[in-house]
Amino acid sequence: MTLPVVIIFVLLALTSLPIGIGSGIASAIALHFGVLPKPLLMLMQRMVYGIDSFTLLAVPLFILCGRLMNTAGITDRIFNFAQVLVGHIPGGLAHANVVASMIFAGMSGSAIADAGGLGQVEIKAMCDQGYRKEFAVAVTAASATIGPIIPPSVSMILYAAIAEESIGKLFLGGFIPGVMMGIVLMIQIYFMAIRRNYPKNPKQPLSVIWHSFKKAILPILTPSIIIGGIAGGIFTVTEAAAVAAFYAWVLGGIIYKEVKFRDLPAIFIDTMKTTAVMMFILSTIGGVSWILVTENITDYVARAIFSVTKNPTIILLMINIFLIMFGCVLEAAPIMVLTIPIFVPLIKQIGLDPVHFGVVMVLNLMIGLITPPVGMILFVITEISGLQIEKLMRSIIPFILPLIIVLLLITLFPPLVLTIPNWLMP
Repeated sequence: MTLPVVIIFVLLALTSLPIGIGSGIASAIALHFGVLPKPLLMLMQRMVYGIDSFTLLAVPLFILCGRLMNTAGITDRIFNFAQVLVGHIPGGLAHANVVASMIFAGMSGSAIADAGGLGQVEIKAMCDQGYRKEFAVAVTAASATIGPIIPPSVSMILYAAIAEESIGKLFLGGFIPGVMMGIVLMIQIYFMAIRRNYPKNPKQPLSVIWHSFKKAILPILTPSIIIGGIAGGIFTVTEAAAVAAFYAWVLGGIIYKEVKFRDLPAIFIDTMKTTAVMMFILSTIGGVSWILVTENITDYVARAIFSVTKNPTIILLMINIFLIMFGCVLEAAPIMVLTIPIFVPLIKQIGLDPVHFGVVMVLNLMIGLITPPVGMILFVITEISGLQIEKLMRSIIPFILPLIIVLLLITLFPPLVLTIPNWLMP
């Protein structure tokens, strides 16, 4: 039954049918022609079970936090602070773009939210200062991938819920890789700016930097509140998400007075729509994943891999190649739900840390979000900027290589991921 469900799922995906619907159809057909009784009843049970997780309650709350931050105009404050901080480096606004994404990553937990929230501000500012539009849009798309790596992270919550791992450790494990991503992107930008003679701003005095920092300090505190509360045992991840959403409303509605009560219904509806789509995909993909696990596909995969090598590092590199290939054509959430039940037991079998693998997997799939032909961030950014998707696909390629270098580094050197989690949450 495994082969039919995979074939049907892939064929439906290639027809551009929504992933949630296609996976549900594939599961129903495979169960109907398989050996299991009551296929529709089994499918509905697996759909409910797939999202029956207290941990997943954090997802809509972090999405709500990002929506409130965007509506409150907090993105402008963050970008202005980043601009006065690093704007004097060649290609200054592009560097500010990356730094702003690193800061905003600690609030939204979503690459799409980062691209949608900061994207308009960043692209307009760069184009107004003389940067090529293709370059501005590509930098914005690449920097948005940092969002799910620096905590909080919706993708890591999903991984933790499926793999039954510590969300706190996954969050902490993303700090160093997230900073590394920002650094390598800024190095790439620096050399491109020198070669193309992109402008830079005058270096700002400390008084100006301090004034801009004071305007952005309250939003910047968001990740400290979230991670500090989780690591200190003050609240769970779900409670942390609720605290973050409430804090975002206090900032936007009371302190900055940008979020009005009349804005809340639209924000809530937008959050519910995003959450409903994500949960529907997770529930139907859960049926496909359950079929694969029931058919002991993990054992087949393990035997196939072990027939080639038993070296843990080589196995992890092979899994990376597999994820990159799938990340080019599928969204991150379906890939995670499909592959985590298969790969995590294998990872444990060869003695690798599931937290390390989780961060590697999320970073891998974030690169997939900007990799042609179906990178979701590419479509979001083209909608925001009006740039043709073909031009963006060409412009984004130079920024994919630095991110792959970071992926290889954290794959080969697990302490880059595990040092902080093991220190703060032994």
